[in-house]
Amino acid sequence: MPLPTGDTIGILADNLKIRNSVLPISAGSATRWARGLGLPRGGETVIYTGLMYQLIPYITSMNKAQGMIEDTPLADFARVGRFVNRFVNISSLMAIPQSAMQERFDGILVNIARLLRQAGVEPGYMYEDDLYSGALVYDLGMDDVLEEHARKVYRNLKNYGVKNLITVDPHTTNMLRSVYPALIKGYDLNVKSYMEVLAERHAWALRSLEDEVVIHDSCVYARYENVVNEQRTLLTGAGVTVREPADAGRFTLCCGGPAESLYPKKAVAAAERRVEQLKAAGSKVVTMCPICLVNLQKAAHNQINIEDISVYLARAYCPE
Repeated sequence: MPLPTGDTIGILADNLKIRNSVLPISAGSATRWARGLGLPRGGETVIYTGLMYQLIPYITSMNKAQGMIEDTPLADFARVGRFVNRFVNISSLMAIPQSAMQERFDGILVNIARLLRQAGVEPGYMYEDDLYSGALVYDLGMDDVLEEHARKVYRNLKNYGVKNLITVDPHTTNMLRSVYPALIKGYDLNVKSYMEVLAERHAWALRSLEDEVVIHDSCVYARYENVVNEQRTLLTGAGVTVREPADAGRFTLCCGGPAESLYPKKAVAAAERRVEQLKAAGSKVVTMCPICLVNLQKAAHNQINIEDISVYLARAYCPE
């Protein structure tokens, strides 16, 4: 049988209420990427991760476990799991990340911090107070849970004196720039993606990569946040020829990510459709969303090379 939708959503909602994240991870794991970078705590301008890149290795492990029990009698135990999870974080028992994946996704955040510094931006960081945005509960329609969490995140940011947020992924950007203002009266934070910041500052490449890539646009960036041109400008400035697949820009095809938590197999099928389009355009692909990156890579089965855009940008714009 399929995973019980109500109980699966309920576990995510309970986690957010009790533990501030749909999939709680330790502060050490969440902030490990920043070690040695000397990022000041807080400040008027901060780099805000919303834990998206840090969570992906854990979510991947969790979804693998879900996929194994989906359409089996074991799926029914989700109802018991929700009750137990209110007292014991069972997510941590099911989500054991691969260290290599953790290092890769931490490295993406390091790339972004280096790119900002190279462009003359010295952001702070909130470390253990860099809270999850609530993107998944928003996608699943849990408005009451989301509003309470959004207010908690906003109070936290105001307590730090933050005025400007530089986000690192499309989902956190959308939540903090478009969703929160509709929920919180008087919301006054300025939110920009790091790619928007780099483009506005006319970041100058230190070297030309002389490469070509197929670009996979994030649905959220392209359709809701109008972040379409910045990534192309930055890649072109890095000496990269951008190849456009079928369904690009605002008409980009979904990676399957929104269905991952509830319907792992359907998510894979959607990702496989997108991989076929990307593969037809070239063998190297760039993404700008951690969910897109992991879903497409799973579906690609090593037929194409898929990297986060920050990997290419760091090679071109940052000192070696």
